[in-house]
Amino acid sequence: MKNGEFPGMHPASAMDYLPVAQLREVQFARLKETVRRAYENVALFRKRMDERRLKPSDLRRIEDVVKLPFMVKTDLRDNYPFGLFACPMREIVRFHASSGTTGKPIVVGYTQEDLDDWSRAMMRSFAACGVHRGDIVQNAYGYGLFTGGLGAHYGAEALGAAVIPVSVGNTDRQIMIMKDFGATVICCTPSYFLHLVDRAAELGVDLRKLPLRIGVFGAEPWTEDMRQRIEAAGGIRAFDIYGLSEIAGPGVAMECTHQAGPHIFEDLFYPEIIDPETLELLPDGTEGELVLTALCKRAMPMIRYRTRDITALEPARCACGRTLRRIRRIGRRSDDMLIVRGVNLFPSQIEAALLKVEGTLPHYQIVVDRMKGLDTLEVQVEVTAEVLSDTVGGLEQLRAQLGRAIESVTGLHPSLRLVAPRTLQRSEGKARRVIDKRVL
Repeated sequence: MKNGEFPGMHPASAMDYLPVAQLREVQFARLKETVRRAYENVALFRKRMDERRLKPSDLRRIEDVVKLPFMVKTDLRDNYPFGLFACPMREIVRFHASSGTTGKPIVVGYTQEDLDDWSRAMMRSFAACGVHRGDIVQNAYGYGLFTGGLGAHYGAEALGAAVIPVSVGNTDRQIMIMKDFGATVICCTPSYFLHLVDRAAELGVDLRKLPLRIGVFGAEPWTEDMRQRIEAAGGIRAFDIYGLSEIAGPGVAMECTHQAGPHIFEDLFYPEIIDPETLELLPDGTEGELVLTALCKRAMPMIRYRTRDITALEPARCACGRTLRRIRRIGRRSDDMLIVRGVNLFPSQIEAALLKVEGTLPHYQIVVDRMKGLDTLEVQVEVTAEVLSDTVGGLEQLRAQLGRAIESVTGLHPSLRLVAPRTLQRSEGKARRVIDKRVL
């Protein structure tokens, strides 16, 4: 090994193995410049700094980031569309916007340097999970205002892979292209890939017999049990990619081939874990809310952005040798919690319980309602055709088993509705797991 290189390391990944002391120096130099830019050009940030009697020059080391004010999603909505930009419009080369379902979207802008940094992060993401020059990447993330499609596209091309910009939807065509083009990598949401598996089986196509070998899945929470289902059904290795539009897009963190949690590209995105109630910094290994600072973003500096994603920074070094810290798989957000009959409930808890029971399929929906002043909880779950053809006693036994599994992790005893395969509506983007009919 020479110059800090590791066996099989892609040249794009050199920063992944930077000695920690050197990494901290890089982070601090970039933080100082980002804070200076925000202070001089973003009125909201300058106001909050002045309220704290802080100047950019007060930062002495990277750990001083904790002195800076937080940013939250409402800041972007309140300053729609360009109020948080820190550069002249002539330097903006692209806009993206979130897929929010209510109100105005969250708008983000990029300079050419921002896009170059993002492409490098995505190139490192693909390299981390084993994608290389010569791979054929079927990109089934959405193109357009959503960051997923173009983010994955430019990163894969920068790596030297061939990209099929198929985008979302038209499932039959997706399967035809995957088969005829010999795609070796698929990028989409995990729930949509399972839909592809189901539809391919209907068309007589076994994805396990195709050249496909890697899946890059993100944009929605998914569990380790879901990974196992995906890998078995698709004959691939499934990798978790993490990102958010406010920070850049996909490529903020990515799993390596060890599949032990996504590595954050810390030279570009500085992570903290805080207690979401007290806002105090938590040590590595402790679960809390992920806070991110984009260290190089020029168009729209995002400093101490509260993601609302609940995770922890892994304290141990990954076996791959990267010095970049990892986050634990994100299965929930601090703002997706349901309160049912006074109990805190997360959809990921339901999923984990369901997938442990044989005979169920990884498609479900949670319906919460209120009748006569009391909360009701119904879980609709698809089961295999073999289960449905079983005796009434067998179905009741499965229903009871599922009820016990859910009750053991949530403390709630839901109503269970077992439905046939492909009964629940599929989504080409993020799966809609919860329907809350209550008027709260």
